Amino acid sequence: MPYEITVGQLVHQLQTFDPDLPAYFAINPDWPHAHRIGRIVEITGSNGAIYIAENGQEGVLPPAARNQLDWSDV
Repeated sequence: MPYEITVGQLVHQLQTFDPDLPAYFAINPDWPHAHRIGRIVEITGSNGAIYIAENGQEGVLPPAARNQLDWSDV
């Protein structure tokens, strides 16, 4: 089930972490990998949104991250 998050919610959640930690996307529960975060763009208008681009693969997602996301080990 898709889940939408607003910019405000994302900022609020990120403010609870050490600002010097690296940030990654965790992608694809079937083949869990960590991806580096790339550019962030805003699209304006009636269907406005921001998009966070992927900027390369960092490697397989660590088991601890998979467990916290409730993704089974592959």
